[in-house]
Amino acid sequence: MAREKKPLLEEVKIEKIAAEGKSIAYVNDKVLFVPNTVPGDVVDVQVTRKRKSFLEGFVTAMRQPSPLRITPPCAHFGICGGCKWQNLAYEKQLEFKQQEITDNLERIGKVTLSDIRPIIGSEQQLYYRNKLEFTFSNKRFLTREEIGTAADLERTPAVGFHVPGLFDKVVDIHHCYLQGEPSNEIRNFIREYAGQHELTFYDIREQHGFLRTLIIRTASTGEVMAIVAFGEENREAREGLLDAMVRQFPQLTSLMYVINEKLNDNLTDQKIICYHGRDHIFEKMEGLRFKIGPKSFYQTNSAQAYQLYKQTRELAGLTGEETVYDLYTGTGTIANFIARQAKQVIGIEYVPEAIEDARANSQLNGIGNTVFYAGDMKDVLNDAFITRHGRPDVIITDPPRAGMHPDVVQTILHAAPQRIVYVSCNSATQARDLHLLDEAYRVCAVQPVDMFPHTHHVENIVLLEARKIPATLSHCGDSHH
Repeated sequence: MAREKKPLLEEVKIEKIAAEGKSIAYVNDKVLFVPNTVPGDVVDVQVTRKRKSFLEGFVTAMRQPSPLRITPPCAHFGICGGCKWQNLAYEKQLEFKQQEITDNLERIGKVTLSDIRPIIGSEQQLYYRNKLEFTFSNKRFLTREEIGTAADLERTPAVGFHVPGLFDKVVDIHHCYLQGEPSNEIRNFIREYAGQHELTFYDIREQHGFLRTLIIRTASTGEVMAIVAFGEENREAREGLLDAMVRQFPQLTSLMYVINEKLNDNLTDQKIICYHGRDHIFEKMEGLRFKIGPKSFYQTNSAQAYQLYKQTRELAGLTGEETVYDLYTGTGTIANFIARQAKQVIGIEYVPEAIEDARANSQLNGIGNTVFYAGDMKDVLNDAFITRHGRPDVIITDPPRAGMHPDVVQTILHAAPQRIVYVSCNSATQARDLHLLDEAYRVCAVQPVDMFPHTHHVENIVLLEARKIPATLSHCGDSHH
């Protein structure tokens, strides 16, 4: 049976932004998802996927650009899959993010929003990330346009980002606007050195090759860490490259490497070896120092992380007398940040290495009123735990994108803190959890914070207060603007 030919749709008007950074149009009562477009664009679209209720496609021609559209600064826009909103004015990005949070909380959470505050935008919209991971590939990705030329194109090696949805395709990135220098300089130097010294780039399908991945971490303190992952050991070649990097980049605080012969790129279970400098860099925030190792988690936008934590602390309404539980504490950044304003802070996190970092950061800053536990939240946070540490006055929770396990929600309800500050990178799962907490808590304030300009991602903080608190203790209705 012949496959149905997908139609080419002409003069389609893009109507609005949808989830995951795509835009949507409506064609014959069907929703059409189109990437790299903005509301108001009129475009021709080649359909690539056809379902009963929706279509997907890509733009073949721009008939009329939207007045909201701007020229993206990056030459790789639309190919590498990152920064999907670089073609949209930043003020409009913030409007769409604010609207998405409002919609999710009202529609999914069924929350009455009395105090939803304006989103806090990022002063830096370019070069704001402090960590990037690049992949080496022995064959660079060819774009649809390049393939369409029918020319005999050379598949040169690449070091850059994976094409979305294609595990073995890597876009060769020459200048990335996400991370400040020396990030681009380091990556381009390694590419050039590898070419001159005939070092092999990893074959992702066949799973062999010398250069595999590169992680670069930078800090607001000016310190820089580079981690090179090799797919196989070759001491002479490895030391040659690493020595050349030390000579070329004297500003490197930390140069590390790992021999990763596994079938995946995850380094959490691998031994990472310090080759030059120290095995960590330092980040600073409000006089506190945070030690960042090669596997440490730290919010990837340092400046906006400070905004996020300041807002979290303010909404927690701490007076110095509270017992605070910090759930999903990670490396204890929030816990240590608020410790000076609390009686005690108890952090819980699944990853044991993160808890080690959290304890080290408390010690580094002379903080003596924090305690950290590693384990699955729904197992650790039980009646015996609460009896041992005291009932929390405030719970701060910052779960992963999937939100909180229903058992954790039930434990929070049972612990009955006066206030909950819920930090989330996914307002849809946050809204679902707010609905579960609604029987005992009301939403008093909502504060979005944009951590990731030019993407659809947004952080959101919600303050909840117990419905049975005396009016004199309530923060609901207070103005914190």
